[in-house]
Amino acid sequence: MNPFPWHPSPYVLLVLTTLFWSGNFVLGRAVHTVFTPFTLSFWRWAVALLILLPFVWNSLRQQGPLLRRHWPILLWLSLLGVVNFNTCVYIGLQTTTVTNAVIMLSITPVLIIALSFLLLRQTVTRWQMLGIALSLSGVLAIVSRGVPGNLLAQHVNSGDLWILAAVLSWALYSVCLRWRPPDLHPLNFQAMTMIIGVIILTPFYSWDLTHDRFFLLNTATIVSIFYLALFPSILAYIFWNRAVAELGANRAGQFLHLMPAFGAVLAMIFLDERLYAFHAAGIALIALGIWLATVYGRKTG
Repeated sequence: MNPFPWHPSPYVLLVLTTLFWSGNFVLGRAVHTVFTPFTLSFWRWAVALLILLPFVWNSLRQQGPLLRRHWPILLWLSLLGVVNFNTCVYIGLQTTTVTNAVIMLSITPVLIIALSFLLLRQTVTRWQMLGIALSLSGVLAIVSRGVPGNLLAQHVNSGDLWILAAVLSWALYSVCLRWRPPDLHPLNFQAMTMIIGVIILTPFYSWDLTHDRFFLLNTATIVSIFYLALFPSILAYIFWNRAVAELGANRAGQFLHLMPAFGAVLAMIFLDERLYAFHAAGIALIALGIWLATVYGRKTG
């Protein structure tokens, strides 16, 4: 199914996808005093589901037997990709910066390689192992703010650890996608993981409500939720799938490295964040590690 009445360039779609996903981090930080993480995650996916459901309802009913047969893997993927990843990101953004978060997110490709080795016993070359080590060193440079003694003294921002948990969840989600039912329509898969995710998030959101953790319904909060529901949750997914279908996963995956650039620039514009020397060191180590693991490691493996 082609959702576009025209034929946009896959490269434009990939740039927009990474821009939308970067905006998720910036907005999550901007509204961290307005929404609790569970409330923001719940309403993001609930509204996204309301937008998407009318377009897939008949198809979901037709594929009902397939959905019921594969509910365990759908539950697992929803837990990793819808519930854990986004909620951990929003918890982390309560106390860390967008700049830290999007830079640490860029280690996802090397974590996927590491998890593929651990879970699937896929071969890992020496260059890939070196790349993983360098990328993780880059993350440690950011988490420690460039002062290794901070790690030993446990002077680590808890928000950075939550972001790392989110990144690990997304990497595991990416590896486990190999078990996604191949006959399930992509939009049905997206809608079903949203449904499961909203069900899981409902008791956590209810807990917020019982503790008087409300948010004011005004133009700013409505626009924030609508952006999160439409752009990073629905359109980015559709754009990504279309681009991957045309270019392949390997070429499309390289565009994820735009997120640290987009995220840092947007954070400087809208949140007045700054780049420091330890950010530059972390970016350099992560970029070198990704290059060794995904490019040079493949050529020499």
